[in-house]
Amino acid sequence: MREVFTGDFMPCIGSDGKPTTSAKKLLESLKSKVLSAEEIAPIVGQPLFKVRSSLRELETAGWIKLSDGRHGLTEQGERILESIS
Repeated sequence: MREVFTGDFMPCIGSDGKPTTSAKKLLESLKSKVLSAEEIAPIVGQPLFKVRSSLRELETAGWIKLSDGRHGLTEQGERILESIS
């Protein structure tokens, strides 16, 4: 039987509310700079489609923000990254 997830499911954020390993890499790539999805993909070693999906999830969670096609950490994202580093 296939498991059905609700709209609250986010693969980048674990059930404990912490970022997954891949999300952590993505957040770390934005630690001191703003980058486009195309710039992030080679840094984190993920295909562009996965990076874009992760960025949408992290933006929905309030951990990153998008401005002029570039992504950066929000204050909440900085706190999350500090708490897991």
